[in-house]
Amino acid sequence: FAGLADVSISENIPVEGEITVPVGSHSPDEDYSTLDEPVRDTIMRDLKAVGKKFIHVMYPKKSSALLRDWDLWGPLVLCVSLALMLQGGSADSKDDGGPQFAEVFVIIWFGAVVITLNSKLLGGTISFFQSLCVLGYCVLPLTVAMLVCRLVLLAGSGTVSFIIRLIVVVAMFGWSTLASTAFLADSQPPNRKALVVYPIFLFYFVISWMILTFTPQ
Repeated sequence: FAGLADVSISENIPVEGEITVPVGSHSPDEDYSTLDEPVRDTIMRDLKAVGKKFIHVMYPKKSSALLRDWDLWGPLVLCVSLALMLQGGSADSKDDGGPQFAEVFVIIWFGAVVITLNSKLLGGTISFFQSLCVLGYCVLPLTVAMLVCRLVLLAGSGTVSFIIRLIVVVAMFGWSTLASTAFLADSQPPNRKALVVYPIFLFYFVISWMILTFTPQ
């Protein structure tokens, strides 16, 4: 290369970084991996990770916590819990007051997959499973709303009960929508954010409607 022959490096300039590995610095702890740890420690670590993600959803803010260490354990637990609480009766009952377990399960996961595909087609920068993780964890407020509605329905199903359930469901619907958009909005092109937020709005609206219209058998 022309001009490189005239370039000289001063001997006083220190070279940064480690060039050699010191002998005897190897520690037995460096060989420790998750394959060597007890099952109890692995379970506790995963439970703590899921709990931290729940906290991020309940206090939504722009963060990469749900995107950096994604998992589907939390969404699975929330989906199963919500489906069980929406279970109005036995599968053979024709007068069931709510959707069956399989229906709720399919609606939640199919809706999350459709929203994720829509996000990727619009130029989203997050992976498929990262988006599923965020959408699944943000079902937490609606799961709390379902639990409150079940407790309210135990006291009666009059006008006052409906108003209380309506307020709770609307509040948690807004919470889920805001929490999910807080994590997913920055991964979309600025001129296409509305096209991503709208399906998310519909997704949580359908779940909220199932919760609000649920009546036990």
